[in-house]
Amino acid sequence: MASILFLAIGIVIVTALVGSVAIEFLTPIADSGLSPLEKDCQQIANEGYRIHSMYPDSNPDELPVDNFKRLMYLDELWITQCVDKLSAESIFSIVNNVERDFSSGE
Repeated sequence: MASILFLAIGIVIVTALVGSVAIEFLTPIADSGLSPLEKDCQQIANEGYRIHSMYPDSNPDELPVDNFKRLMYLDELWITQCVDKLSAESIFSIVNNVERDFSSGE
């Protein structure tokens, strides 16, 4: 009788472990671990950096009008949506991600 009880407990434990592993593999994992606000800020920073990289030696006043306006809009968004609402650690992480992405050619 005791051996049947141990066998049943063993089967339950093995089934739980296999189920846990299956759920782990089937559950999508967030690729960056960023909050929705941090993801938005990452996109703002990426776009702003892209514009800056198109004109590396230019002053903002020397940019084409459309790019200048877009850069000013992105700057306003960056300040109001990101710098004012995120921690310094998050801001530095986003900046490092942008620099890493652009230096690796993404």
